[in-house]
Amino acid sequence: MPPLRTILDGADDEALNDALRAATDALLRDQAPDGHWCYELEADVTIPAEYILMMHFMDEIDSSLEARLATYIRRVQNSEGGWPHYQGGRSDLSATVKAYYALKLAGDDPDADHMRRARALVLARGGAARCNVFTRIALAMFAQVPWRAVPFIPVEVVLLPRWFPFHITKVSYWSRTVMVPLFVLTSLKAQARNPRGVGIPELFVTPPWHEHRYFIARSSLNRFFFFLDRLGRGLEPLIPGFVRRRALRRALLWFTERLNGRDGLGAIFPAMVNAYEACRLLGYPADHPLCKDAREALRRLVVERDDEAYCQPCVSPIWDTALAVLALEELAEPPCEAIDRALAWLAGRQVTELRGDWAVERPDLEPGGWAFQYNNAYYPDLDDTSMVAWAFQRWLPARARYASALEGATRWLLGMQSANGGFASFDADNTHDYLNEIPFADHGALLDPPTVDVSAHVYGYFASLPFPTEALQTSMRRCLEYILDDQEEFGGWYGRWGTNYIYGTFSVLLALELAGYDMGAGPIRRAVHWLESVQREDGSWGESNDSYDDPSLAGTHLRGTAFQTAWAVMALMAAKRTGTPAVQRGIAYLVRTQESDGTWRDPEYTAPGFPRVFYLKYHGYSLYFPLWALAMYRRLSRQAQAGARASGGNEVVHCVV
Repeated sequence: MPPLRTILDGADDEALNDALRAATDALLRDQAPDGHWCYELEADVTIPAEYILMMHFMDEIDSSLEARLATYIRRVQNSEGGWPHYQGGRSDLSATVKAYYALKLAGDDPDADHMRRARALVLARGGAARCNVFTRIALAMFAQVPWRAVPFIPVEVVLLPRWFPFHITKVSYWSRTVMVPLFVLTSLKAQARNPRGVGIPELFVTPPWHEHRYFIARSSLNRFFFFLDRLGRGLEPLIPGFVRRRALRRALLWFTERLNGRDGLGAIFPAMVNAYEACRLLGYPADHPLCKDAREALRRLVVERDDEAYCQPCVSPIWDTALAVLALEELAEPPCEAIDRALAWLAGRQVTELRGDWAVERPDLEPGGWAFQYNNAYYPDLDDTSMVAWAFQRWLPARARYASALEGATRWLLGMQSANGGFASFDADNTHDYLNEIPFADHGALLDPPTVDVSAHVYGYFASLPFPTEALQTSMRRCLEYILDDQEEFGGWYGRWGTNYIYGTFSVLLALELAGYDMGAGPIRRAVHWLESVQREDGSWGESNDSYDDPSLAGTHLRGTAFQTAWAVMALMAAKRTGTPAVQRGIAYLVRTQESDGTWRDPEYTAPGFPRVFYLKYHGYSLYFPLWALAMYRRLSRQAQAGARASGGNEVVHCVV
C-alpha cells in the first residue's frame, strides 16, 4: 500500500468534516418524530398508469388525482415517445401501452404530439399484441383483447395439493399474493366498468380478435406448457360448478386472511389492486371494511406534489431506517438519541408471533424477522432482518437491551438457509426453476431463489456476533462457499437487489471483512482489480441497469452516481485499500458533488425489483450511503494515521445529543 496521503490533511480535513456534518444534519432532518425514516420509493410509469386504470375499472375516478398522475406520466415520457423501465433506459413496449392507455382514459387527445409519438413507437414494435402477460390481462379486462390472449390460469389451482408440480407455495411471496386474487379475476373474466368507453384499437397492427400470435415459445419446456394451457382452456367448461365455487371461496379466504389492513395484501401495489378488484367482483360492497381498507392502502402509496402525483409500488421504512442507523453508527460522534429512537422503533416491528407463508417450508421454526414495510407480518424478509439485526449488534448500548430480539432474529435467519448454502429474500428453497417457463411467467421472476447480496448480508451479520455457536459456524461455512462459488470471472458479484455488480461486490466485501476473511486472498484481489478498473476519470463509479441485460456493461454508465461511488469506496476500504488513490479520488468526488443542503442528487434508478422487467429508485440511497462511506473513510484513515488496526465496525459511546 502506498504511503497514506488522505484528504484529511489540512484544509481538506475541514472539507470532509463539513460534508459529514451537512449529510448528518440532512439525514436527521428526515427522521420522523417516532424515530424511523421512510424515503420515497419510485418505480416505473406502469404503477401510476395502473392506478388510473384501476379507477376506471371500478368507476371510482378521482379527477384531481387522475390529472396529477397524468402530469407525472407525461413528464417521464422519453424523447423517442416511449416510457422506459428506468431513467435513461430503452423504451419498453408494455410500459408504453399502459401509459398511453392511462393518458387516453384521463382525457388526452390521441392526436396530441406525445400520444402520436407513443403510438408510433408501439406500432413499430409490433403493436399492443406483443405486450407482456400482465399488460394483456389488463387489456382483456378492458375488452381490448380476447381472453385467449392471456394464459389460462383457473382459480381451481388453489385446490391443488402441495405435491403437484404447480402450487402457490412453490412460487415467491410477490407472485402468490398477485396471483391468487388475479385467478379470481381471470376465471370470472372480469370486465372493467370503463365509464367513458375508452379503447385503444389504434395500438394494434392486427385487429385483436384476428390476432393469433399472442404467445411465442421461448423454450421446449415453454412450448410444452403452451400445449397444457390450450388443453386446460378446452377443458374448462367441464369444471363442475361446485368445484369452481369451492375454489373461489378458498382463494377469497386465502387473500382476505392476508389483506393486512390499511397496509394491503403483501404490502405491494399489484397484489393490493387485484385483491380490491376481486373483493368487489365477488360481491363485497364499496363500504365493506375490507374494501375500505383496501382503498385506503392503495391511496397511502400515492406521493402527491403541487401539480403531479405518482404511486409507489410499496414503502420501505424498515430498510431505510436500518441503513440510516448503520450510516449514523459509523460516525465518530454519532447522534445517540436519534439512533436510540430508531432502534426502539425497529424493535417494536419485529415479527415474533405470526408464522407467515415461509413456515410452509420451515414449520418448526419460530418467527423472528422484520418485514420491509410498516406492517407485513406474513412476509418478513431476510435482507431487512439481517441489516436491522446488524444495526442492533453494532450499537453497543443496545446489545443487552435488545438481546432477545437479536436472539430471535439469529435463530430465524439460521433456519431460513437454503439447501445450496445461500439465503433468499422471503422463503427457503424457492428454486423450482421450471415454473419460470409457464405462460404466465414471461417476466421470468416467479421465484425467490437465494442471491449473493442477501446471503452476504446474512453472513456479515452472523460474523458480527461475538460468540458464534457450532450451528452458526457451520451455516457460515456453507454460506461462504456459496458466495465464493458465485463470483463472476471478471471479479465482481451480481447484485439482485441493487444495481448491479458494484452493489453485489460491495455487499460481499463488507461481509467478508467482518468475518475476518483474508483480504489479500485471490477472490478479493480480483474484486479489487475489477472495481479499480471501472472507476471513472472524475473519481466516481456508476453502473446502468443495462448491465442486467448485457453483463459486459458491468460497472459502466454514462456518469457516476453518489450511491454507487459510496458502495465502491466502502468495498475497497473493506478490502484494506483505504489509503489508495482510488479510494481517495472516490471520497473527493463525494465531497465535491455534495449539494448545499447536505444531500446528493442522482436521477438514476438504484435497484431492480425484477431484473430486466421492473426497477426502483430508492430516494434515500443518495444520502445515507454517501454519509456511511465518508464516515467509514474518516474512521479508517484516522486509525491508520494513529497506527491502529482497522476493525470491522466501531462500537461507539461518544455521542452527540
